[in-house]
Amino acid sequence: MTAIELNAELARNMEIISEDENLLRRAVKYLRRLAREKQTDSTLLTKEEFFRRVDEGREQIRRGESFRFSNRDEMNVWLNSL
Repeated sequence: MTAIELNAELARNMEIISEDENLLRRAVKYLRRLAREKQTDSTLLTKEEFFRRVDEGREQIRRGESFRFSNRDEMNVWLNSL
């Protein structure tokens, strides 16, 4: 589902519960919790941050600052050494 479709779905569902104050309070409480998670979750990246990291990785590869493994065993040896 695209962001536009998700926003439309959210709006449809909000319209359904808009007459019930208790349901609206629960929805707001849950949305606040989701917003806090996004703000505090260091693993979440914006689209710009993601592509910036991809570009940095490509630049590191171009400079030869990367690891290359011939097979899975070599990779596992390296990972286990960390």
